[in-house]
Amino acid sequence: MEVAMAEASVSSERKPGTQGDTSRSEVVRQEGPLQTERGQTTIADAVVTKVASMAAREVRGVHDLGGGVSRAIGTVTQRVGVGDERTQGVSVEVGEREAAVDVTLVIEYGESIPRVSQAVRDNVIKRIEGITGLSVTEVNVTVNDLYFPGDDVPEQPRVQ
Repeated sequence: MEVAMAEASVSSERKPGTQGDTSRSEVVRQEGPLQTERGQTTIADAVVTKVASMAAREVRGVHDLGGGVSRAIGTVTQRVGVGDERTQGVSVEVGEREAAVDVTLVIEYGESIPRVSQAVRDNVIKRIEGITGLSVTEVNVTVNDLYFPGDDVPEQPRVQ
């Protein structure tokens, strides 16, 4: 099924000056999953952001999403009850038929950054196109940190 809606102009051909010269145009629309003759479906940016975030987290080797500052702020806002970790580290632009995604990752030490990045890109595209029906034009991946085992353990004070 074609996702993109195409418009084409079709004209009736008649010889000028003959009876029945109607020189008319009509628009022919091909329907897609989000545009039908019975209505249009609009998908909010937040929905695509959550799908992209969950898809990125499904990939082996991804420890977390977002930069150090956004993760710290996210932790604080989640404790207060205003933040949503599912949207941290993901930015999207959503049009009527297409979406573009930017993802910021923290990858586990020892994993291949190119392999994990490509796996994230592939999974994000598969999930967004499958769930929303939007065509994904690009997925830009930024790796801004590596996770080392033990990074989550708080340091013990030297003096008690």
